[in-house]
Amino acid sequence: MSRFTLLLGGDLVTTPRLLAQVAQTRVIAADSGMRHARALGLSPELWVGDFDSATALLERAYPDVPREVFPAEKDMTDGELAVATAVREGATSLVLAGAFGGSRADHAFLHLALAMRIAEKGMEVILSSGSQEGRPLSLGGTAFDFADATLFSVVGFTPLSGLTVRGAKWPLHDVEVPLGSSLTISNQIQGRLEIELRSGRAMLIAHPFPAEGA
Repeated sequence: MSRFTLLLGGDLVTTPRLLAQVAQTRVIAADSGMRHARALGLSPELWVGDFDSATALLERAYPDVPREVFPAEKDMTDGELAVATAVREGATSLVLAGAFGGSRADHAFLHLALAMRIAEKGMEVILSSGSQEGRPLSLGGTAFDFADATLFSVVGFTPLSGLTVRGAKWPLHDVEVPLGSSLTISNQIQGRLEIELRSGRAMLIAHPFPAEGA
């Protein structure tokens, strides 16, 4: 199994959970995402992007990291370039660190949609800012390892059919969820969270920090 961490340009909080997820992974930085390397104790093997948001100070701090430089006018974001590079290098599992927040909501949404597409091909994908974590939901059943009392939501990208949520303050059993419904927003884990989905595309968004250290 070849696990990659991709350093993206969004927000990041260093937590024990995130540090465990990125430990002993191969690392690719996307443009300004390189700024997260030191906080996570990571040494990227490659730095990709158009370098329009990497500061001169950041570039001076990592002069020896090989770069793949792309023109600013390109057909892919720096984050998607990093994903494509990891896949090319044989990645079977991805952690997208810095996938949420930042100054570009469109980029953050793209990370969510991109993760959904990759997961549908059978690859494990985790999106994280440290304080928030995203997991694309596969059809069938999935169990999660979040701590008791963790806040979570199920965000649908399409209408959802046959959604069952166990181990939650507000459980659901075989429900239909229209696109745009807030039925599955702001739940809380009670015990071991298990989610089943018969059809549709959705993502679990959990908030493991500061709950995990409280």
